Formats: sequence, structure tokens, C-alpha cells
Amino acid sequence: MPVRRHRGRVRTAVLAATAVLAGLLAGAPPSTAADEAPPPVPVDRFEGEVPFADPPADGIFTWGSDADDRPALTLAARTDAPEGDKVLEGRYDISGWGGFSHEFATDRPAHDWSAHKGVRFWWYGQNTAPLPPGSGPRVHFEIKDGGTSGGTSELWTTSFTDDWQGWHLIEIPFADFQYRTDYQPVGGIDQVLGLKEMWGYAFTLPTGSPGSFAVDGVELYGKADPALTARVVTDAVVHPVDEGGTARVRISVATTGSGPLPEPVTVAYTTEGGTARPGEDFTPVSGTVTFPAGATSGTSRSVAVPTLRDGGAEVAETVPLKLTVTGARPPAEDPRVVVNAHGLPYLDPRLPVDRRVADLLSRMTPAEKAGQMTQAERNALRSPGDIASHALGSLLSGGGSVPTPNTPAAWARMVDAYQLRAQETRLQIPLIYGVDAVHGHNNVVGATIMPHNIGIGAARDPDLARRTGAVTAKEVRATGVPWDFAPCLCVTRDERWGRSYEAFGEDPALVTAMATVIEGMQGAPSGRDLDRNDKVLASAKHFVGDGGTEFGSSTTGSYTIDQGVTRVTRQELEAVHLAPFAEAVKRGTGTVMPSYSSLDIIGDDAGPVKMHADAAMINGVLKGRMGFDGFVVSDWQAIDQIPGDYPSDVRTSVNAGLDMIMVPTAYQEFTRVLRAEVAAGRISPARVDDAVKRILTQKFRLGLFEQPYADTTHLDRVGSAAHRAVAREAVAKSQVLLKNDGAVLPLKRSQKVYVAGSNADDLGNQAGGWTISWQGASGRTTTGTTILEGMRKAAPDAALTYSKDASAPTAGHDVGVVVVGETPYAEGVGDVGNGHDLELSDADEAAVDRVCAAMRCAVLVVSGRPQLVGDRLGAVDALVASWLPGTEGDGVADVLYGTRPFTGRLPVTWPKSVEQLPVNVGDAVYDPQFPYGWGLTTLAEPSPGGERALKALSVAVRALEAAGRGGSPAAAELVGRARLIVQAEIGAGVSAASAKPFAEAEHLLLSGKPSAAMARLTTAYRAA
Repeated sequence: MPVRRHRGRVRTAVLAATAVLAGLLAGAPPSTAADEAPPPVPVDRFEGEVPFADPPADGIFTWGSDADDRPALTLAARTDAPEGDKVLEGRYDISGWGGFSHEFATDRPAHDWSAHKGVRFWWYGQNTAPLPPGSGPRVHFEIKDGGTSGGTSELWTTSFTDDWQGWHLIEIPFADFQYRTDYQPVGGIDQVLGLKEMWGYAFTLPTGSPGSFAVDGVELYGKADPALTARVVTDAVVHPVDEGGTARVRISVATTGSGPLPEPVTVAYTTEGGTARPGEDFTPVSGTVTFPAGATSGTSRSVAVPTLRDGGAEVAETVPLKLTVTGARPPAEDPRVVVNAHGLPYLDPRLPVDRRVADLLSRMTPAEKAGQMTQAERNALRSPGDIASHALGSLLSGGGSVPTPNTPAAWARMVDAYQLRAQETRLQIPLIYGVDAVHGHNNVVGATIMPHNIGIGAARDPDLARRTGAVTAKEVRATGVPWDFAPCLCVTRDERWGRSYEAFGEDPALVTAMATVIEGMQGAPSGRDLDRNDKVLASAKHFVGDGGTEFGSSTTGSYTIDQGVTRVTRQELEAVHLAPFAEAVKRGTGTVMPSYSSLDIIGDDAGPVKMHADAAMINGVLKGRMGFDGFVVSDWQAIDQIPGDYPSDVRTSVNAGLDMIMVPTAYQEFTRVLRAEVAAGRISPARVDDAVKRILTQKFRLGLFEQPYADTTHLDRVGSAAHRAVAREAVAKSQVLLKNDGAVLPLKRSQKVYVAGSNADDLGNQAGGWTISWQGASGRTTTGTTILEGMRKAAPDAALTYSKDASAPTAGHDVGVVVVGETPYAEGVGDVGNGHDLELSDADEAAVDRVCAAMRCAVLVVSGRPQLVGDRLGAVDALVASWLPGTEGDGVADVLYGTRPFTGRLPVTWPKSVEQLPVNVGDAVYDPQFPYGWGLTTLAEPSPGGERALKALSVAVRALEAAGRGGSPAAAELVGRARLIVQAEIGAGVSAASAKPFAEAEHLLLSGKPSAAMARLTTAYRAA
């Protein structure tokens, strides 16, 4: 552990200015006699020599799981500075993970720290009351070794607790650093802390509550430990083996720079401790393996540990293999052989799932049950061994929490490594790993990224929604992940909401129709298909009303509407927000996730209730009336928003019906508190048993007990041409043609086309948030085709000019295509009023103005929600709502050049102004720019005949309805023909009188009432 020394009145010796600068720039230790410790070498004095700067420059920079998690840093002058006149001060409030680093410049040689014993620094303790050692907030400190930069190095970590007041000197010997097993930038190099090529250091700060810190005088101290030139490693920490089999533990030696061993290394081993009985469960072994001087790095030896068969049914038993290493660093953990559980009913796949669950539940301790109800973020693990020691039931990757390299194969290896740790537990209950694959496996570089849900809703194709779910499931499961936190069945009622694009639309009938995505993900509603290698467990979210929050009601940070309060009548709650979840339950969704938001039912006088605390809705409606038999999982750290202290949060949420808590970092505290609440009688054992039963049922259905590891059969299908073809079809069908004066679209391949706008050639912008990282990012963040690239592929011989800002000459072109819209955001970060609005950027407006003044033009709006374009609509010949199409820009090009027709329809109302919001189908006052359901087509000309044709179509629809085929594709096609007639009559003259019945007709059609839809379309026709 780090050594903490009081400062007293002694300051760190200040070196001469030239020596300081030399040390900072080169990191080279001064020469010293072989038997003397070298003098300290400064790394950072925080006097301004090292700036705040991002790599590859020499500098100090912050990082975090989102923008709010980055600490705020400043170089502050202080009279109590331990070294010099300034210190580095910072403030933080971290919900996920965050900290700061100093990485050395890549245009200079790496620093050589090999002459020193360790690194030390002054840390200012913030605790005003004395605390026992180890009880304060934990700060992780890591150093970066090898590779070509800090970003490609090998990470070594340790930690200390901030449980004192005032300045303290922290001394950390290099021998205390452990190789990080949860994350390595390049997947690891040689697992040897060589110290000759050091690229800097990093502090990871505590999570869960605001804090501040001050640090000063980072320097190298002491004389080097020669044992650091070599390290002993094992092939794995956990070695499962069936009873009667022989486990083989491979022991290897690794050296700095992969050179030969300079001195012999001996490893003495012996089976010692554990739960298995020597002579009955295994044959004890002991001995020594020797790696002679000159042995090459990677040389290995195997130690065999035979197990014995006793014929009885047993839980898993452990056989630790204690290693004593001489001449090298020992492994971070001694390996353990695990004799697999066997012969118990819950392990028998021939038995019904309910019998297996009952048997397993009867064997579990309170601690094991609490562990099953816990979900931790993988980066929050203090040690991978905590998976077994806390019997954790689940891990997740939050947005941007990815392995390195971020490839499908690396994902599979990462998840398998975590599953291996779960095999060390006595019952060997597998983990269920979850990800937010909300539009494809969107955390993985190279995966197929679908249009966001808003675009799928625009496509109006339930079968297509099912197929996109199937593609996503196959790619997710291939990487070892069996659980997807999708689909979002929210009904967006206000486009100022930063999560609008996660909804299929504003109409509950449309959202309900798109719930077919659950079938694509899970298969049959019974769950019988979940053990297939191309299916995943779905999670219908966010229950209930997250899309109906009032603008200005949010109290989360700077959010304006996300996580706010939904105020509705009970009738509106049932008709609008609950309806899609009833459909999800019918389709067998395996899990449901409550919303961060609060629900305030008008007339019940109860006031707003946090959904994670709403027992009436979760226990009463979801599990009771709807009959949901899966399990309910919380959102990220959401129970912390329930009023009261943490024990109150735990008991309130669990008693309200939550079965698994996405903690996601405080897993140790959560399991302790949950057990204490049960012991105190505030949570009943029956409630815990019900929760665990629900969780285990899904794990058995997924086949995880038989196959906990990744089935990589379909790994080569991740991002495959076949999968991208489905996404491309979805993109094409999602494009909504709002205006097309003079038949500007489709384009002709013979035309000279001028392309401009911020989103024409930006893959990250067209994919949006929840792509590779939580918030997404502009630029080429993954593999795909931009809209511009798709156009060039669609018309390879056409004359095409691209100028992002429309600064290139416009003369001589036949038509312009200006692709504008939003940059990526996710959740409340994207709320209007939180740095976002519904206006086009100044640059996009200028591009539209310049191009559309010079030629006939089509404007494509790439966004997660409608943008206000009314002031420029008259100058625009064609207008397309392209939504957020994902990686397949070819799909946009398909409709632009007529390979596919425009068939999409608005999933939300397109407003005239922000003052109109919220505006939705069914409102008493309804006067939008374009009504819900609007969408021109290039498929065919509208049928002639006007109102007479509408009457004929109505007769045909009534006949189908009378025959019980009102919900058939034939009825929908007839109503579709009528819609085209009405749109042609309305033209550019959309008015309140025509818009309201037009939108209501769309809702009625989706509700299975085609005759009523025809009546409203006739009304709209007459009002045009």
C-alpha cells in the first residue's frame, strides 16, 4: 500500500531551475553511484511549466464518461504550497468515471524512470474530521509504460484513500503498481512494468458525490528495485475443470522489452487453502519451476492439478495454487483451480426452467441473492475478483465503455474474461452482461448502425422494425453480450426533449406497431428462442411516461425537460404512455427499465412520484395488471434520485418492484445495504426471492448456464454486407419527402449536382448520439458511408461538386443538395435550452441561402427531431426529413437518385415555431408546418378523380373492414392511395383545417380503424 507521511515543516528540496527544467523535459535521472539512491527527479511542479493541453502535446488534460464528469482544473497560487508557489487544484462531481492525466509529448523520447524506487506527490486531504485509515474516498493513480504514447501504453494502477486533513506526502513504490486487467489501451503489451519508457500518469477521482482536491510536487524518488525487469504471469486466474479432470496452469515469464532473462527466476508452487478437500476432491501438488538466465520472454511451464471423482453432487470448490516467486515480480493474483459444480438439479438442462430456478434459489445465501440483484459498470470494478467475492449478477458497458482495441473479437474476449470470474463462485451463476445497443451494436466500431428509432417510425414498416432488431441481436450476441437495453418505447410529446430520436414517434399507435422489434431481438414471446446464438434479451424502456415530461420541470443538473415530471390524466396515461408497454409484455419482453422521470397523475393529489419509487405502477400495473413476468432493472444510478438517504433509496426501489439495480459504481455499498435492509425487516425475504427468481429465469432461458461464454459463430457477420443491406433499406424507407416542387427529386444521373452543408459528409453527425460513445461525436467515428459518398457511388459518372460551406462557385450546376441539421447529443444534454435549439446553424442557413438562390435545390435535414425551416421554405424546392440514418448513407442516395421511392411519413408533427411546442396529433389546436403522417412519394402519381375517388376507396375499405380485414395490408394500401390524393390537393397550403383531420387519419389507421381514417382524410380534402 502507499506510504503516507506527514509534511511537518519540511518541504521537498527545490532543485536548481536548470535541473528542474531538464528533468521535466527529458525525465532522465542524473548519474549516481551504484550504492546510492539517486536524487529526486521532478515530474510536475505545477508552476506553469507544463500547460493544459491535449495529446500528442506535453500537457495536463481531463477526461470522463461524459462532459459533466470531467473535473475542473486550475493552477492556483497558495502560500501553503509544499513545493514552489502554485499547486494544481480541481473540483469534480462524477457519476460515471473521470479524472485527469499528464501525458508526455510524443515528439520527444519517452522518460526513463528505471533508476528510481517509486513516485511520490503531495495531496491535500479534504476531511475535516479524523477518519480511520482506509475509510475515506478512494483515489486511483496509474502510470503509463511502453508503447509509442500515453494513449498506446500499458497501464499500471494502485490507489490511496483520502482520509486525512491538509497536505500529506504520498509515496508509492513501483512495486505496488498492479497491471490493469479491466482495460488496456492496446490490449496490453508484455505485462512487465519496465520503467524505461514512461509516458505519464493519471488520477481517477472518486464518484458519487462532489469533491475537490489539490496536488503538488510529483517526483521520482529512491533507488530502483532490480526485480522489476521480469514478471511471472499465468494464462488465467480461474481454471474451471470438471470433477475428475486435470487442470493445467500455464506459468510464463515476461521481460522488459521481451529480452532474455538477465537472472534465473524460480517459482515455487503449492496447493494451499480453498474449499476443496485435499485427498478427496483433488491430489495436492507442490514443486518448483525454474526459468534459467537467458530464457526468452514468454517461456512457459505447466503445473498439473489433478481432481478426484467422488460421485456425489456438489457445488463448485476451489483449489488455490500459491506461487512464491524469486527473481521477478509475482502475478497480481495467484491462480485458482475450480472443480465445477455437478450433479445438482439446477444444472440439468432437461428439467423445466421453473424447477431449475427453484432448486438454485433454495441453495443461495442472502449475500448471493443480493449479488444477483446488483449490476455494476465494468470500469467500476475495484478488482475483477470482486465479481466472485460479491457474487455479482450482472455487468454492463455504459456508452463508450469499450475494450481496446474496440473490435467485435475484443468484445467477446472481454465478456468471456468476466464470465470466467463468475465461474469461481460456488454456485457458478453466470453473469448477464448488458449494453445499450439502441440502433445496432452502437458501441462497437465496425458494427451495423441502424437509423435511430425516429427513422424506423418514419418507415412505417413493422416487419422492417423486426428485421433491424434481428440484425442487432445477432451482432450483439456474437460479441458475448446476451442483453440489450432496448427498445425505447417512449412516446415523444415534445421535441425539445433531448431523447426525442429514441422514440418511434409521438403517436402511441405508431410506437405500439413498431414493438415488433422485440420479436426480432428475442424471438417467440415465450422466450423459447433466447438460447439461440442470434437472440438477446430485450428491455422495454422507459416505464412510463418519459416522453411526456413538461418543459422546465427537470431538476437534473442543467437539463430542461429530460428526467422531469410527466403530468397527465389517468386516461391520457393509459392511452398514450402505457399502451406500448402492454404490447411489449404481450410480445414477451424479458426486462423492463423504469424512467428517471416522475409521474404526476392529475386528480389523485399524490404529487409527482419518481418512477423508480412508484410501486403502484411497477408492482400494480406492470407486474400485476399487465402480467409482466420478466425482471425490472433500474436505469443508471437512478435510485439515487429517490428522496431520502441511500438505505431509503434501496428499500423504496426494491419494495416498489425493482429486481436488479444498475448501481453502477457503488456495488459494494448496495449489496451491504440491501442485506442490512432485509435483516432489519424493511425488505421482506419474499420480495428478494421474487426478484432473484425473475433474474435467474431469464438467465436459464438465455442458456447461460450451459454456454456462459461467447458463441462467436456469427462474429464475422458484425457489420457484414447482408446486415448493412437491412440498414440501407431502413434508411431509404425512413426518408420523408416533405416538399417536392417541380419534381426536383429524384435526381437524374446526368445532372450536375452541387452538394453542400455540414452533414453531407460527416458519418458521426448522421449517426447521432449513442454511437461509439454515449454522446456520439462528429467525424468518422466508425465504419460506414456518408451521404456524399453514397451519392458518388449511386452516380459514379455524374458531375458532382462538394463544398461544405457552399463557398465553391455555384455556376453551371443543374441542382443543389444541401444537407444540414444537428450534431450529436444524447439524453438531457440535447435538451433545448441546455445549449441546443431547433434552429439550423448560421453556417447551414448560409449554405441553404447561397445554393437555393443559385439553382433549384433540395434540402435534407439530418437530425433527431424537426428543425425550424419555415422562414426558408419558400426558397427551397424540395425538403427531406432524413432523421439520423446511421452508417448507411447509401440508403439516402437510393431515394435521391430514384433507386428506391420516397415512402416515409412523419412520425412526429413538424412545427412552425418553438412556441407551438408541444404539438401532437389529436390536439384541440393543431396548426403545424407539416402534419403527423405527412410524406410525399416518388412511387407513383396520385390517383385522379378527387373526392369521387375518395368515395370509391372508402367503399372498398368498409368492405374489407366488414370482412374482418380492417387491419390488413390491403386496407392500409387503400388508405395510402387516399392519403396521396389528399396531399396533392393540399399541396403547399397546409392549414389548421386540413392538417388536423389529416393527422388524425394517420392515428386511426394505425389504430386499426381504416374507415374512420378515410372519413378524416375526406374532411382534410374538403378543407384544402
